[in-house]
Amino acid sequence: MAKIYDVIVVGGGPAGYTAAMYGARAGLDVLVLEKLSAGGQMAETTLVENYPGFPDGVDGFELGQQMQLQAEKFGAVSEIAQLISAELEGSVKRLVTDSGEFSSRAVILATGAGPRKLDIPGEEKGGVHYCAACDGMRYRGKTVMVVGGGNSAVHEALQLSRIAGKVILVHRRDSLRADKVYHQALMDAPNIEFMWDSAVSALHHEGKLTGVSVINLKNNEEVFVPCDGVFISIGRKPDTEIFRGQLELDRSGYIVAGEDTRASLPGVFAAGDMRTKALRQIITAASDGAVAAHYAGEYIAKGE
Repeated sequence: MAKIYDVIVVGGGPAGYTAAMYGARAGLDVLVLEKLSAGGQMAETTLVENYPGFPDGVDGFELGQQMQLQAEKFGAVSEIAQLISAELEGSVKRLVTDSGEFSSRAVILATGAGPRKLDIPGEEKGGVHYCAACDGMRYRGKTVMVVGGGNSAVHEALQLSRIAGKVILVHRRDSLRADKVYHQALMDAPNIEFMWDSAVSALHHEGKLTGVSVINLKNNEEVFVPCDGVFISIGRKPDTEIFRGQLELDRSGYIVAGEDTRASLPGVFAAGDMRTKALRQIITAASDGAVAAHYAGEYIAKGE
């Protein structure tokens, strides 16, 4: 008979491995399924400067490895596996991966969310970012561009305006989609400039980012704008499509789950960037993981 774990955690980022650590320390039999390596998106960040306890910053890949080691120290088991399908209803959850099928009484989903990309030439090279809180400090006194017009883009622009010398906000429309409460703060910032009715068409590099081609969508004129860094904020894409039809998702595809991380099916919990929440950072993902492990343990203890 195939083994039934207490908890399977899908995703080995900060949410996933924090959940695994807390679950294993509580005496639960925990398996982590990770498709690549520990850390998730965090592992792609060379310098994490806003995680407590590391005043000089820490390499994201190294932090992910340490989280994995800590969880495994308490008994969690890791498996490199890509999730193919999931049966989340019922008292036993079944997860099919490219490394086989696994079963558990509870599941903590921590598959994360990635930034939506522009898919234009040069985006894969240096100087392109998707998080001002993560990477903004390296542009102190420099010129940066923010692409987008929603709440996230405006928040990024305002945060960068306190660090960079100049912030150029590029938006496809002639007015912002962001909430009105942000508008006055933007207008009051002396170092924020606007490029309305515009879209970025290419990113240029000569060893490093040198500037951006911006096209005016009304007259089709294209200009080169010199800058040191670009922050793309056109939304995020949660890795949740595989759960559609089983779990409640919001219109952007995030799993609907509150601060208790409970998803719409009993025994299923959502932690980290792929659940509905206001702030998506490493520390909030780790917090979610701890909460999810608590409620998963409670669910199992009650024999629900």
